[in-house]
Amino acid sequence: MALDSAISLIVSVVLALAAAASGAFFKPGTWYQQLAKPPWRPPDWLFGPVWMVLYGMMAVAAWMVYETAGFAGAGTALGIYLVHLLLNAGWSAVFFGMRSPGWGLIEVVGLWTSIAATIVAFLPVDTTAALLLLPYLAWVSFATALNFRIWQLNPGGKPAGQPAKPAQTA
Repeated sequence: MALDSAISLIVSVVLALAAAASGAFFKPGTWYQQLAKPPWRPPDWLFGPVWMVLYGMMAVAAWMVYETAGFAGAGTALGIYLVHLLLNAGWSAVFFGMRSPGWGLIEVVGLWTSIAATIVAFLPVDTTAALLLLPYLAWVSFATALNFRIWQLNPGGKPAGQPAKPAQTA
C-alpha cells in the first residue's frame, strides 16, 4: 500500500471513530436501563461489537470511494458521507444526552435518510463501497424501529410508570 493510500485510510478510520466517540461520551446509563423496552431488543453486549464492525465498514467504504475518485471525482459523495457522520454522532447526544426518545426518533430518521443518500452517492463511484453500507442501513432500520417502540413505551421520555413532566401553566 502506498503511503498516500495508507494516510487516506487512517483519516477515514479516524473520522469514523470520531463519530463513534459520541456513543462513548453519551452513555445509556441508569435512565436508559429504567426505560421500558420491547422484548425483541438485542442484549446490551451486542451493540458495541455490531457498531464497531459497522464503523469499520463505513471507514473502508469512504476510503474506497476516495481512492477511486478522490475529492475531484467524489467530492459530493464524500460530503454527503461527512454529513451522515455528523448525524450518526448526533443520535447518542439526542437520545442519551438529552434523554429524548422522541427527538432521537426524528434524528435517527434523518440518519437513515443520510445513509441511503450516501449509498446512492457512492454507487456510481464504487459499487463495492456502496454495498458495504447496506448492513449499516439494515441495522439503522432496526434501530429506528427500536427507537420508535421505546418512544411509544415511555411517554415524555420518562421510564414507564413515572409521570411525564406536567405542562407549564401561563
